[in-house]
Amino acid sequence: MIRKVYRSLKERFLLQVCLLIFINLLAVAGYAQQPPPRPISVSVNPSLGLRFGAFFQSSSGGTVTVSASGIRTSTGGVVLTTIGGFTYGTAEFDIVASPGTLISILNGPDVTLYGSAGGSLTLHIGSSSPSSPLVTTVNPPSYNSIYIGGTLTVGSPVANPSGSYSGSFYVTFMQE
Repeated sequence: MIRKVYRSLKERFLLQVCLLIFINLLAVAGYAQQPPPRPISVSVNPSLGLRFGAFFQSSSGGTVTVSASGIRTSTGGVVLTTIGGFTYGTAEFDIVASPGTLISILNGPDVTLYGSAGGSLTLHIGSSSPSSPLVTTVNPPSYNSIYIGGTLTVGSPVANPSGSYSGSFYVTFMQE
């Protein structure tokens, strides 16, 4: 009788070991290559374009900068003001990509902005926040927001009369 019980326990133990080996083989066989990277999708937030707000310039001109973190500063004879309700802020781009996607940002060349009363300003596209290259962190359909600032070169009031200045700039997002 003891032999039968011992034999039954031994068979049960061997059966359990075989079952565990089989389950482990299934688990190993279940791993596969991760899916190929999904192409990124970039959209511009139209209500949050790059804006420099209101300012005055002296006869010497200067610059107005909006950093990627949204801080506005000036140099030279440019005086920043908040009159007229003109706001300032960064450009916002929303990127949809798989988490862990590496993205580099390439700013286009300097561009010319043309004024409503004549004149032109030079816009230099600045850095981004987060800085380039960056790694995406959220799952689609959520998006990663990228903020980009810039610097305006402002001349004298004769060269750059008061008014609204507008134009377009290019930014390239490269998926690596």
